[in-house]
Amino acid sequence: MATKIWEVEKIYVCEYIGCEVAYEAEVVYPADHLPDSPRVVGHRCSHAKECNMGDKPNCAYGTNPNHPLYSM
Repeated sequence: MATKIWEVEKIYVCEYIGCEVAYEAEVVYPADHLPDSPRVVGHRCSHAKECNMGDKPNCAYGTNPNHPLYSM
Protein backbone atom coordinates (compact mmCIF):
# COMPACT_ATOMS: atom_id res chain seq x y z
CA MET A 1 0.00 0.00 0.00
CA ALA A 2 1.24 3.49 -0.81
CA THR A 3 2.31 5.89 1.94
CA LYS A 4 1.55 9.64 1.97
CA ILE A 5 3.86 11.91 3.98
CA TRP A 6 4.14 15.71 4.30
CA GLU A 7 7.86 16.56 4.01
CA VAL A 8 9.49 19.93 4.63
CA GLU A 9 11.22 21.09 1.46
CA LYS A 10 12.36 24.52 2.58
CA ILE A 11 12.19 26.79 5.62
CA TYR A 12 12.08 30.52 4.95
CA VAL A 13 11.01 33.80 6.55
CA CYS A 14 7.57 34.89 5.39
CA GLU A 15 7.48 38.63 4.70
CA TYR A 16 3.73 38.82 5.43
CA ILE A 17 3.62 37.39 8.95
CA GLY A 18 7.27 38.00 9.83
CA CYS A 19 8.27 34.56 11.08
CA GLU A 20 9.80 31.33 9.84
CA VAL A 21 7.46 29.06 7.91
CA ALA A 22 7.93 25.68 6.26
CA TYR A 23 7.27 24.99 2.59
CA GLU A 24 5.92 21.42 2.58
CA ALA A 25 5.19 18.87 -0.12
CA GLU A 26 2.92 15.84 0.14
CA VAL A 27 4.91 12.91 -1.22
CA VAL A 28 3.38 9.55 -2.10
CA TYR A 29 5.76 6.61 -1.78
CA PRO A 30 4.58 3.52 -3.70
CA ALA A 31 4.40 0.06 -2.18
CA ASP A 32 7.67 -1.88 -2.10
CA HIS A 33 6.70 -4.19 -4.94
CA LEU A 34 6.01 -1.32 -7.39
CA PRO A 35 8.86 0.12 -9.51
CA ASP A 36 7.54 3.71 -9.46
CA SER A 37 9.45 6.54 -7.86
CA PRO A 38 7.93 8.84 -5.19
CA ARG A 39 5.52 11.49 -6.49
CA VAL A 40 4.68 14.94 -5.19
CA VAL A 41 0.90 15.40 -5.12
CA GLY A 42 0.45 18.63 -3.17
CA HIS A 43 2.09 21.64 -1.56
CA ARG A 44 1.32 23.78 1.44
CA CYS A 45 2.73 26.46 3.69
CA SER A 46 2.81 25.69 7.40
CA HIS A 47 1.29 29.10 8.28
CA ALA A 48 -1.06 29.68 5.33
CA LYS A 49 -4.12 29.74 7.58
CA GLU A 50 -2.72 32.53 9.79
CA CYS A 51 -1.57 34.46 6.74
CA ASN A 52 -5.01 34.35 5.10
CA MET A 53 -7.02 35.23 8.25
CA GLY A 54 -6.50 38.99 7.78
CA ASP A 55 -8.49 41.48 5.72
CA LYS A 56 -7.08 40.22 2.43
CA PRO A 57 -5.43 36.89 1.60
CA ASN A 58 -1.67 37.31 1.72
CA CYS A 59 -0.25 33.82 1.46
CA ALA A 60 1.95 34.22 -1.61
CA TYR A 61 2.63 30.51 -1.80
CA GLY A 62 -0.96 29.39 -1.57
CA THR A 63 -2.46 31.94 -3.99
CA ASN A 64 0.30 33.06 -6.37
CA PRO A 65 1.70 30.57 -8.92
CA ASN A 66 4.44 33.07 -9.87
CA HIS A 67 5.92 32.99 -6.36
CA PRO A 68 9.62 31.97 -6.36
CA LEU A 69 8.87 28.88 -4.22
CA TYR A 70 6.98 27.33 -7.14
CA SER A 71 10.13 27.26 -9.24
CA MET A 72 12.30 25.36 -6.77
